[in-house]
Amino acid sequence: MLSYLNEHELQLTSRFLFLSMAIIVINRDIETIRNGPFKFKEPYIKLLEKMLTQATKERRLLRQSMKKYNMQVTLLQKDDLFSTFLFVSNKREEKRNYFNPAIKKNVEKIFWDLLLEANVDIENYPEV
Repeated sequence: MLSYLNEHELQLTSRFLFLSMAIIVINRDIETIRNGPFKFKEPYIKLLEKMLTQATKERRLLRQSMKKYNMQVTLLQKDDLFSTFLFVSNKREEKRNYFNPAIKKNVEKIFWDLLLEANVDIENYPEV
């Protein structure tokens, strides 16, 4: 497949895209836990909030880099199997189709990375 964007541009915009999706998942999970029948909600919420903070910081940095290089990514179309995105960098455009289960795998990998980075500090855990 012919690519109009270089590897760095594709990596940057793809990471931004999938990280943004991971942030949506984390926010939904926080709401699900808050409203769900969990006995101990706080530990899960704290962990997810820490992951959310990390993801938001990283996305802010990615957005700054993308703005600097005049890059953006936009959803064009979505159906049951595929999602199509438009990647733009310095007036060069490229449409990319992603198999939705592949998107889920990418978002899940980012979720796991954030979970590992969260490295919850057990020292601050309350005495029982």
